[in-house]
Amino acid sequence: MNERTEHPAENPPENPPAEPLRIVFDCRYTRTDRHDGISRYTAGLVTELGRLHPVTMLISDHRQLAMLPALPWQLVGAPTSVFEPLIARTVNKLKPDIVFSPMQTMGSWGRRYRLVLTVHDLIYYRNRTPPREFSAGIRLLWRLYHLSWAPQRMLLNRSDGVVTVSQTTAGLIERHRLTRRPVSVVPNAADIDAAGSAVAPRTAPATRRLVYMGSFMPYKNVDTLVRAAAALPGYELHLLSRIGDEERARLTALAPQAALVFHNGVTDDAYIRLLADATALVTASLDEGFGIPLVESMSLGIPVVVSDIDIFREIGGDAASYADARDADAFAMAVLALEEPGEWARRSRLSVQQAAGFTWSESAARLLRVLRGTRSASRR
Repeated sequence: MNERTEHPAENPPENPPAEPLRIVFDCRYTRTDRHDGISRYTAGLVTELGRLHPVTMLISDHRQLAMLPALPWQLVGAPTSVFEPLIARTVNKLKPDIVFSPMQTMGSWGRRYRLVLTVHDLIYYRNRTPPREFSAGIRLLWRLYHLSWAPQRMLLNRSDGVVTVSQTTAGLIERHRLTRRPVSVVPNAADIDAAGSAVAPRTAPATRRLVYMGSFMPYKNVDTLVRAAAALPGYELHLLSRIGDEERARLTALAPQAALVFHNGVTDDAYIRLLADATALVTASLDEGFGIPLVESMSLGIPVVVSDIDIFREIGGDAASYADARDADAFAMAVLALEEPGEWARRSRLSVQQAAGFTWSESAARLLRVLRGTRSASRR
């Protein structure tokens, strides 16, 4: 096992539990350049968990350490390796009491420890189009996997507990009877850089900029946002993520009168700058597992205008404005409603209050309770 001691974890626990709990955290899905959703969830949780309790991280690439906190670590095989089903043989050598993985695919054959897996969403059972960056073979396997609930059940039932990021997904897991194991909610949160400083109260937006942060996969339903932008003279719709030339041309032709600004990828700092001066963050997704951009936007006091789906109701509460996902005119009207006297300021104030309920520190505390409870239950 290796340790980085140049930046020791802050705020060590003042009252460690009487009974030691050896925790290993699977950090192998951490990116090496910029975080995606799973990577950000991993880094946010393990950083705060390390402040509450000793943790050893599993990594598969030394470059991942640049994106992770200064905690003890062990280099093991990549989660995409053909030897992943046997990874437990390596992890057993660390003698953990419990291992937490931010995915449900961690190998477990021969394990001698308790295992808690994570399901982030069930989006692709209803929207089976796989990410375009995958190879043809992976896309085929992706579609086959999501034709039946059986593979998911098999993966989850080999664990001792399951974590998910929202009550909405927890309800879907129960409805489809995906596991016999206990299911706990450990929410996502805003990136630390996005919500790390106090937000000064504001009464009006700095620009008529609308920000969309997300991919261009079909279930993201960006078409509705583009059509809504066409009905909003004076507003610009900024689409921040990377986009292919073909999709960019298609969206531009969809509503030529819309003021669209394609950024084709932004840094985290640029994202926050664009968001902090916006009128609103907008998304018309048909399905989501959580909605980190909502929390990031609300934490900055920027209202959100989103599709009226269960998960966004859970995350946005009374702070968000909702519209039918397929109704571009309804989205445009929701944006225009923010121009009513005092409405933007009211939504901004409510947004900051709503976002305060989603923090990595609280999520890490929940996770630690789950891990302790799983180990205790296993000894009864």
